Parts: sequence; C-alpha cells; structure tokens
Amino acid sequence: MIASQRPKYLDIFRIRLPLPALVSILHRISGTALFVFAWALLYLLQESLHSPESHAHFTALTGHWLVKLFLIGMLWSFLHHFFAGLRFLLLDIHVASDLGATRLMSGAVLIISLALTVILGVRLW
Repeated sequence: MIASQRPKYLDIFRIRLPLPALVSILHRISGTALFVFAWALLYLLQESLHSPESHAHFTALTGHWLVKLFLIGMLWSFLHHFFAGLRFLLLDIHVASDLGATRLMSGAVLIISLALTVILGVRLW
C-alpha cells in the first residue's frame, strides 16, 4: 500500500483563500450569527415596543457601548448575508458566473457590506 502524501493538518490561517471562497465562508458565518442571536434582536424589539417603561429600558440598554458593538456586528451580519445572498442568487441563474465577474462581485459584496456598516454604524453610535 502506498503512503498518502496528503497533509494531516491544514492551518486555516495559512491557506490563502480566493475572494469568492472568503465571501462564501463569511456568508455562512453571518447566517449562523443571525440565527443564533435572533433571540437578542427580538428581545430588543419587544423592549422598544411594549410600553413606555420598557422603551426607557431599551434606550438605557442600547446606550451601552458593548450593546452598540453587538448591534453593529449584527448589522454587518445582516448586510453581508443579504448582499452575498443576492450574489448567490445571481450565480444560480448563471449571471456573471465566469471567474473575473465572480471575483468582482465578491469584492463588491465585501466593500458594500462594510461601507454600509460603517455608514449606519456611525449613525447608530
């Protein structure tokens, strides 16, 4: 039997991923974050709408820097997931599916999601 020359351990931080692969991985991470932390977002929505007292609690809670940082992270998750999802829908119908266009769209997804996060995050802060 011939010994396999395949590596036994791959250091994920040393592998240079192409941009479309990075966008795909970030799409999965952002979707997971949205699913896992949906309860927190729903709680904040409920606190903001329930009564004047709960709205005051919501205002105090969202004034904390850690909560603001969490909300900015969730904002990025939503924006990235949305724009990457649009990219994947376009790929499903074979629009811009060649390598150059795929790289261009991947870069656009990253730039647009980060730019909108910064713009809306500054407004939130």
